[in-house]
Amino acid sequence: MQAKKRYLILLSAGACLSLLFYLGFELPPARRGRHERGGGGRRPWEDRTDTEEYNVHISPRQKRDVNTSVYRGRRCRMESCFDHSLCQKNGFKVYVYPQQKGEKISESYQNILASIESSRFYTSDPGQACLFILSLDTLDRDQLSPQYVHNLKTKIQSLPLWNDGRNHLIFNLYSGTWPDYTEDLGFDIGQAMLAKASISTENFRPNFDVSIPLFSKDHARTGGDRGFLKYNTIPPFRKYMLVFKGKRYLTGIGSDTRNALYHVHNAEDVVLLTTCKHGKDWKKHKDARCDKDNAEYDKYDYKEMLHNSTFCLVPRGRRLGSFRFLEALQAACVPVMLSNGWELPFSEIIDWKTAAVIGDERLLLQIPTTVRSIHQDKILSLRQQTQFLWEAYFSSVEKIVLTTLEIIQDRVLEQGSRSPLMWNSHPGGLFALPQYSSYLGDFPFYYATLGIRPYPKFTAVIHAVSPLVSQSQPILKLLVSVAKSQYCAQIIVLWNSDKPLPAKHRWPATSVPVIVIEGENKVPHLMFFFFILIVALHIHLLYLTILGVLQVDFAFTVWQSFPERIVGYPARSHFWDGNKERWGYTSKWTNDYSMVLTGAAIYHRYYHFLYTHFLPVSLKAMVDQLANCEDILMNFLVSAVTKLPPIKVTQKKQYKETMMGQSSRASRWADPDHFAQRQTCMNKFASWFGAMPLVHSQMRLDPVLFKDQVSILRKKYRDIERL
Repeated sequence: MQAKKRYLILLSAGACLSLLFYLGFELPPARRGRHERGGGGRRPWEDRTDTEEYNVHISPRQKRDVNTSVYRGRRCRMESCFDHSLCQKNGFKVYVYPQQKGEKISESYQNILASIESSRFYTSDPGQACLFILSLDTLDRDQLSPQYVHNLKTKIQSLPLWNDGRNHLIFNLYSGTWPDYTEDLGFDIGQAMLAKASISTENFRPNFDVSIPLFSKDHARTGGDRGFLKYNTIPPFRKYMLVFKGKRYLTGIGSDTRNALYHVHNAEDVVLLTTCKHGKDWKKHKDARCDKDNAEYDKYDYKEMLHNSTFCLVPRGRRLGSFRFLEALQAACVPVMLSNGWELPFSEIIDWKTAAVIGDERLLLQIPTTVRSIHQDKILSLRQQTQFLWEAYFSSVEKIVLTTLEIIQDRVLEQGSRSPLMWNSHPGGLFALPQYSSYLGDFPFYYATLGIRPYPKFTAVIHAVSPLVSQSQPILKLLVSVAKSQYCAQIIVLWNSDKPLPAKHRWPATSVPVIVIEGENKVPHLMFFFFILIVALHIHLLYLTILGVLQVDFAFTVWQSFPERIVGYPARSHFWDGNKERWGYTSKWTNDYSMVLTGAAIYHRYYHFLYTHFLPVSLKAMVDQLANCEDILMNFLVSAVTKLPPIKVTQKKQYKETMMGQSSRASRWADPDHFAQRQTCMNKFASWFGAMPLVHSQMRLDPVLFKDQVSILRKKYRDIERL
């Protein structure tokens, strides 16, 4: 009888459980650490509902009742939740909502909006926009933060252009709050894309969201400091092999990995330091190791460790991302990633295996052995790549924002996007515009990588301006001289003189085509118009008495060895004026230089395109208004791309005499306003670039000493040698 009762009780209990399950209740699953959830790999998006990641207690019935618009958002991809037609008419243009009165905006979000508004993508007309950015601050969605914006859901839903978030991009650095730190932003993002820090591989929507790095409020808005790797030391080992210094979480999310670091710390070449001293009530939770850890922590200087270690551990914190990530990149300390399930920043375009070591939190004890086994050649390669990635994409808020926008633009481009090699090799995707070409061989900085030789011909661009043109005869002589070059394919004359254009019958017969473009209004940014052939040689009439065909041929020969740089004759330099605390411009003859004037220079045609399409309208408008500084701006641009100085070819004695021989009426160089304008330009340009990109050099290439035997070149360039 008792056995029957037991069976009856068990049967009744089973029936009750079944009834509870049918009515929509379920037992909560065992709690797991966030890093453990992310460590199992990415689950198929089609098998997940919107709230599954945020609420593990949701029942099957509740899952069936999930809001359909939210569900669509979790499945979103570019082909399903992005209206490409908005980009077809006006290209990839980005609109920023006007800031609403009384709304607080953090400094970091102000920097993001300012970076967008100063970029070439920005439009103030929402009717021309392809992408929309909120002026409401969405960066910090931690409810305990003073930067948290309340009632964001209502404010966003009231925006007339919101359209369920379609074609919108939302920036976020922090989400969730203690103790769970979920990735929920606290409002329905609809069909909007996320540019989010610390995003997990489970929540990341490939080809839709963009993973961005976690950066501090002190991160530079523009420019940013360069990487700390000054010399490629061989072997590339430093004082420490592996270091870390940071908080240790005694309880809750993020505590497991950092609490276990003491097992690996040896206080010699592996120095992993943690402290319990954070938060108001840390002493309430302190464990037996806290006092010892805190004392060891205070012995070491973090910057000294950072700059003197081969590898830097980047373990997860409360969230998957960490400030240590960018700090390690800048310091050329190879990051050792220990944050399972973190979708690394810009993972869509960056091959992180070439710059970081991807570890596993579950295999912490194997990390020292793993990094010790990496060959020194590989270490040097990893370290060099950290510097490239830092300077190309992470050194400023502006670069982070522009990289995000460029990634999205690549997705919507119909003519193709940048290749992985463009993104992962110098100078990077921000300077390799796909509107110009998607073929690497069309860019001068990939010639060496691809083993391509530069084209054997150039287009000569002769810029005729007033008041240097007193008669038509000099330009005709110049045409004949340049046309004799064995490398000249065609000549383009930009006639911007107050003197009338010579009659057709007065133009000399030449062996190459001559194209004349008259009037400044017919050619935007006249000096740097985009032409057909591979090289442009700019010749100003001022240099007519200086340059001959031999000089042109020699400069072009030099350029073929340095196709990514400007190669030319007249040089200038910049300097820092400590008294005025600004950049100065000088034409004094010194041993070094940082600019080559484009009045007599050779450079690749791509820089014409980059000048027109990369630089902001404000800088080009300034150049047009002053009718000055276009050569300085081109030097800034090329040096920013290459991180290298231009190439100065043979110095000639007559050059200085010719400059001084110009009458004060005819020469701009005798006008003090001319130099004052150029000083102003220097500082305006440096401000926009965020730093001074110009690089000083003392190298000059002489035809007598360039490449071939001296005796042969003396015969080849006799005229230059006589001067």
